[in-house]
Amino acid sequence: MARRRRSERSVAARILDNDEASVLDVVDNALNKGVVLSGDLTLALAHVDLVYARLSVLLCAADRVLPSEGRRKVELRRRAQARTRRT
Repeated sequence: MARRRRSERSVAARILDNDEASVLDVVDNALNKGVVLSGDLTLALAHVDLVYARLSVLLCAADRVLPSEGRRKVELRRRAQARTRRT
């Protein structure tokens, strides 16, 4: 007997389909999940490749890539800053 999987909307669809979604929501979601941008750059003169560069960039929140001890320190610092802003 096969189970039917519920069709779930993707996170991107839930954010982008919302009429109240802002650019901040999209950026926040991208930083929480992480985004990798990659590209190639070639500088040529007279159809002769002079410079070739492969570029890769990882964009994500710092607490996603830090070791667990580093995450704990970042979270404690964030909470302390939030407390000082409230007062």
